[in-house]
Amino acid sequence: MKKYILLLFISTLFSQNKPDFIYIKDSNFIKDGKPYRFIGTNYWYGAMIGAKNGDRERLLKELDELKANGITNLRVLVGAEGGDQDFTVTPALQPEKGKYNDVLLDGLDFLLAEMKKRDLTAILFLNNNWEWSGGMAKYLEWNGYGVVPNPNIEPNTWPQFMNFTKQFHSCKPCQEDFEKHIQFILGRTNPYTNLKYTEDPTIMSWEVANEPRVFTNDNEEAFTKWINEVVNDINRLDSNHLITTGSEGKAGSNDDITTFERTHKNPNIDYLTMHIWPKNWGWYNVEKEKETTKTSIEKTLAYIDEHIQVAKNLNKIIILEEFGFPRNQVSFDRNDPITYRNKYYKAVFKRLKQAIANNEPFVALNFWGYSGIGKNTPSDGKWRKGDDFNTDPPQEPQGLYSVFSTDVSTLRMIKAFNKKIN
Repeated sequence: MKKYILLLFISTLFSQNKPDFIYIKDSNFIKDGKPYRFIGTNYWYGAMIGAKNGDRERLLKELDELKANGITNLRVLVGAEGGDQDFTVTPALQPEKGKYNDVLLDGLDFLLAEMKKRDLTAILFLNNNWEWSGGMAKYLEWNGYGVVPNPNIEPNTWPQFMNFTKQFHSCKPCQEDFEKHIQFILGRTNPYTNLKYTEDPTIMSWEVANEPRVFTNDNEEAFTKWINEVVNDINRLDSNHLITTGSEGKAGSNDDITTFERTHKNPNIDYLTMHIWPKNWGWYNVEKEKETTKTSIEKTLAYIDEHIQVAKNLNKIIILEEFGFPRNQVSFDRNDPITYRNKYYKAVFKRLKQAIANNEPFVALNFWGYSGIGKNTPSDGKWRKGDDFNTDPPQEPQGLYSVFSTDVSTLRMIKAFNKKIN
């Protein structure tokens, strides 16, 4: 009996010392034994300004601002390939196949360590469907498929880019290179915390990619096979963290909600994601700003409802991890009004609050995104090498969807809603 009590004590002591990873129970994220619901943000550039040659002073100030405003979850890029074309992230984490920028790796370590100090959590996405960080298209270029047809350099070449990137789902050498990237990142130990990435509870989840798309009906089988292989591989390498795909939902599934459901049945996909972009999708028209903001809200709520139903069907939870809305008259100037953005944000936040109150499987969201004290050039909005990073990626006008530190009314609203949902 004494031996049993001793073993029980040792077991209890060990379990108390084990890091408290976020997990899912009863249609909720659970953190520190309590439901974890959040209005978080996209902060893809965090590791870049966290580098020794980045802007650590800015990073620390912005992390403090986020914490002070109740924003505890950050979605961060762990990738960027090539960095050798205009309108792509420069410098890149992986400038050549299999070769890494140690300074940027250290920046990622530093970011996670500083987030840990503030009890913030991270969604880390490992690849990108789009050209702005290199992504899948760059893996194809590295494996002999030709130069990436960058639509930001050659106008009206989006169809060519889509057809080019689609090949990734059947390119075995590309997939093997990406698998090596996953193994490399997940196998890393953070020198600031002495924690392996797989043992760091600051990381909430691993995400396969930013907006992986099925592209065409005839590609669904190849896409599903690939996404399942990656998810299963991450699950094999790391049993502590949650896994998701990073899908836009219906918009990334040939605009078909049943395709989204079919491609997300894998039980190792712990939760679902959806993205919503009213301006990009033609719901919002700057010439009819008042009317189309209302239309954007209506279509957004309908899109959310569709995806909640899929979550119910698959017995998973879902988060809205990307959505953005421009300043009044699509201004890039942080001094201009944000009346319609705030109206749109408030409607989305209210739907999240309602879902939580009704025990629906929609439990969190990440707005796009936080640019903090970053400087932008409102005269033409273009990003140039050496400029501050903002949440608007290099191919987009800087300030288009950015929430800056000076957007006090938006930040107050976010803080208030975060209190209401927790």
